Amino acid sequence: MNRLAGKVAIVTGGALGLGRATVLRMAEEGARVAVLDVLDEQGGRFLQQLQDLGLAASYWHCDVSSEAQVARAFREVVERFGHLDILVNNAGVAGASKPTHELTEAEWDFVQAINVKGVFFGTKHAIAPMRKAGGGSIINLSSIYGLVGAPDVPPYHASKGAVRLMTKTDALLYAPDRIRVNSIHPGFIWTPMVQGFLQGQGDVDAGRKVVGSLHPLGHLGEPDDIAWGAVYLASDEAKFVTGSELVIDGGYTAR
Repeated sequence: MNRLAGKVAIVTGGALGLGRATVLRMAEEGARVAVLDVLDEQGGRFLQQLQDLGLAASYWHCDVSSEAQVARAFREVVERFGHLDILVNNAGVAGASKPTHELTEAEWDFVQAINVKGVFFGTKHAIAPMRKAGGGSIINLSSIYGLVGAPDVPPYHASKGAVRLMTKTDALLYAPDRIRVNSIHPGFIWTPMVQGFLQGQGDVDAGRKVVGSLHPLGHLGEPDDIAWGAVYLASDEAKFVTGSELVIDGGYTAR
């Protein structure tokens, strides 16, 4: 407890899945957390659960593909909580799983607008308040597919590769400001996104076993596996960590 005491965090895509788990663990560790999402119903219910637990959190509707919405939400978070120390750029979509030559421009742009521009906008609007606070931690959710390839979902894989290199660039740019920037690279984690992907393939239970077997540990991960990694990168325990890739993948990329 209290690993993040006194800190203020923004988590995009915080209503479900990895974002939800990250919000909960950061709040339990003492952070005041701003939950940003477009899923207002789920976000509202989650906020009530957090408040019932006595945790400090607020919810903002925010489409990360809109710079105006990101700028407004970040400004209001700082006005509400006084400063900003942590940003988790988590919001993301999988997009169309088609061969590259069958993709439409709209299908490609939809994924890049959220997964890449969303990280850009978040980072852009976090820098000024983090500089004012004397430093901070930006955590970008990439993927194992920001490290290795696979013969499916080209827009998603391209977006996560971009996030990996954006992370390293910004780590170098903002190191003089004591703003650390790191990426997390999850394997397959049991979230609504992965569940939806498996539903598109047919039998979810059979697919879960098959996908789990791709990991040397023999199973899918859980959202908390990623959330605790984010807590570490956000904490002062990681004060000498920047430009790094935290791979949490059950051994998937060790081959």
